[in-house]
Amino acid sequence: MFHLVLGVCLAMAADQCGQVLLPQGDSATAQGCRTQAAQVADAWLAARPELTGSAPECRANADLPALDLQQVARGVHVHFGDSHQMEETPDGRIANLGVIIGRDAVAVIDAGVSRAQAQDLYVAIRRITDLPVQHLILTHMHPDHVLGAQVLSEVGARITAHHALPQALQARAAGYLDALVGLYPAPDWIGTQVVMPDDLVDDRRQIDLGDRSLLLRAWPAAHTDSDLTVLDRRTNTLFTGDLLFRDLTPVVDGSLLGWLEWLDSDPARGAGLIVPGHGPASESWADASAPQTALLKALATATRRAIQDGLPLSQAVPAIANALQPMQNSWNSYPETVARNATAAYKELEWE
Repeated sequence: MFHLVLGVCLAMAADQCGQVLLPQGDSATAQGCRTQAAQVADAWLAARPELTGSAPECRANADLPALDLQQVARGVHVHFGDSHQMEETPDGRIANLGVIIGRDAVAVIDAGVSRAQAQDLYVAIRRITDLPVQHLILTHMHPDHVLGAQVLSEVGARITAHHALPQALQARAAGYLDALVGLYPAPDWIGTQVVMPDDLVDDRRQIDLGDRSLLLRAWPAAHTDSDLTVLDRRTNTLFTGDLLFRDLTPVVDGSLLGWLEWLDSDPARGAGLIVPGHGPASESWADASAPQTALLKALATATRRAIQDGLPLSQAVPAIANALQPMQNSWNSYPETVARNATAAYKELEWE
């Protein structure tokens, strides 16, 4: 396969440049790609007046960068992200991303942190299958999972998410994009735009890929207020999104009590393999979830103690962090997250 690649720069800052892959220009041959290159590139740039472009090029799939995809079950592939907070990484590529290949179509689970990462994901997908990518499922609204969605949309995928995701993402979209630009060089973010889902899940929904079906389930507020899990029924592989963290310190951005309730509800019942939002996959729910459960329960206990002691938020946060200090060596990016979690827990539990 040949892909259409376009060099682009910011119209107002010509030294801020990078490359974008335009899936609409894909072709089985170099000539087929070149025939449509100018038309595809001009149409794409016309919708983005903030960018200028150079002459488009057609490149073989093998000549482009691609994410590493590991097959974890039959037809199920995962890119495992760097289990640190975005600020500690060179490109923000911290989330686990999934690819499930059916008889008739492909579903992608989460799109990564930028257009650049999603392009590399798409190139990797095309190295293992030519089937149409018909579905992109977003597990929640955090930037490391959603900001690459436009690439998959351009491929032709319908975007499916929790019913609460549009409002949550819209409220944070500008901040997410500003953070991306502030953290990384232009090649890592140029062309990245926020897109909203096409389909929303209120409770449960099934997606048929031909010889396998995916069960999507929307959950009450826990890690965030837009958490969605995906179960591949054929292999019993469960993608939890960030409802499950491994290695990277869990972030409370929804409801601590709701998250603990989710963990206690045996959400992985029947799953043979659990793929968390961050960290390695596991065949054992007990082994995978125990460290996170212990940390969140300790957070709740320490927060309730601070509230009972009458500490104001300014004093409670360091007291809670100090109480949790024995657990810090078990988690990456712990110092960057513990104060935020303590603040969120205090604001929720002071009204119990």
